[in-house]
Amino acid sequence: LPYYIGGTIQKRNKLLLQTPESMKERFNVEVRVQCEVTAIDRARKVVTVLDLTSGKTYEERYDKLVLSPGAAPMRPDFPGSMLPNVFTLRNMADCDAIKGYLTESKPARALVVGGGFIGVEMVENLVHAGVDVTAIELADQVLAPLDYEMACMVHQNMRAHGVDLRLSTGLEAIEQEGAGLTCTLSGGVKVFADMVLLAIGVRADHALAQQAGLELDIKGSIRVDEHMATSDPDIYAVGDAVAVSDFVSGEKAVLPLAGPANRQGRIAADNICGGDSHYRGSQGSSVIKVFDMTAAVTGINEQAAGRAGIRFDKVYLSPASHAGYYPGGTTMTMKVL
Repeated sequence: LPYYIGGTIQKRNKLLLQTPESMKERFNVEVRVQCEVTAIDRARKVVTVLDLTSGKTYEERYDKLVLSPGAAPMRPDFPGSMLPNVFTLRNMADCDAIKGYLTESKPARALVVGGGFIGVEMVENLVHAGVDVTAIELADQVLAPLDYEMACMVHQNMRAHGVDLRLSTGLEAIEQEGAGLTCTLSGGVKVFADMVLLAIGVRADHALAQQAGLELDIKGSIRVDEHMATSDPDIYAVGDAVAVSDFVSGEKAVLPLAGPANRQGRIAADNICGGDSHYRGSQGSSVIKVFDMTAAVTGINEQAAGRAGIRFDKVYLSPASHAGYYPGGTTMTMKVL
């Protein structure tokens, strides 16, 4: 989504991997969009569905049910957080709103709050769209899965591309001032922006599961076993809303990543169809482009290893990105625990 907003991906339909029509044609799966499930009755094995187009409610029965509600961006309750030019980015509707604002209003300045994957990608793409960007992060580094000294190379790269990056800095309030926004940061510092993007993390969307009385896990996620079954054996849950085991430490974790979600969906389907597939944990593998740099991580960092009581050594390597005899290779900086 950020790369469509920034113009690198130019056609909106490139973002839509499937449509209801293609799902029906290819898989004979009926997809009902603009339909929201509002309740689960486990005793009767039915879900209540609100058709957002007609406003009517109906019930749909199930033998097995799969919950894949994802995770919603956090929008803290501080003054000005709901103003019109304050955005979050989760889905196509959010994407269209930001893209439309950039096209119609042509903002000159943006404040991006949060240095996670969405925040950093949006910083890059707003810069590509010709916007002056201030980026703030409450921690002392962006991209929390990286160790601090590795993240420092990302900081340097962002600043080299004109980003006003401010670490250990939070957002306290937003006020409308004319067509723009006055943003009060930590210590009373004020920054003026035409738009604000809140990218301070996501929270598992557990409302349906909680309403149905299913067991929850850490950070409000849905508890599942290795078969992706919830506390109700006829209800499965997959994706960003579930708790998983960290493959390295064995501790419970919430890792909202596409690869694990895809795998979990396949495992749930296997087990619903009578198989015996197991999900053995997530390594948290992720990769991000930051202007002309690539940053990637897999496994746990020093901080997580320390919390888990895992002893380790570390080594820094500087290998080439491919075999030395082939031209065009570049030097990578690699940290291995």
